[in-house]
Amino acid sequence: METRNIIDYFHYWTHEAIIADLDAKRNNFTVLCSNLYNDFNIATVIRNSNAFLAKQVILYGSKQYDRRGTVGTHHYTNFIHAKTFTELDERMKILRQTYGTVKIIGIDNVPSATAIDTFEWNTNTHYVLAFGQEQVGLPTEILDICDHILYIKQYGTVRSLNVGTASGIAMYALASNVF
Repeated sequence: METRNIIDYFHYWTHEAIIADLDAKRNNFTVLCSNLYNDFNIATVIRNSNAFLAKQVILYGSKQYDRRGTVGTHHYTNFIHAKTFTELDERMKILRQTYGTVKIIGIDNVPSATAIDTFEWNTNTHYVLAFGQEQVGLPTEILDICDHILYIKQYGTVRSLNVGTASGIAMYALASNVF
């Protein structure tokens, strides 16, 4: 019996073969997770990154997160760890060298943000979707490098969405408009 949390298509494949297949199909975006305070919701962002087949996930800050929440998808995700902002800045330079046009899109409900459903995505752009943490949002140094900041419209009384939920909505918005 298969014990890995993978779709039936991959059941008899080796781990290496699955990764090679995914790497050949990955979508043209990167996920940036701010993890300055060891937020356990980051695992959901990583799981969503796998579901929408991001090229990679950059963890900014602490490398630690509760891997149980990824339900094994971290085994099929390309990770880069940037402990400091200088390391993150170097990673952004590498992305620009690799993909050409790169736009960093912060997802946060700050006053200057634009509604995500009105944003015009470009199919020739490599997007970096940046997510903050519960209660904190994106840190200032990340907000400062964003080309755009988008928010998700809400209609109830809650001030913000869980970062895992917000990441799924944002990745769906990108995927449904670009891929």
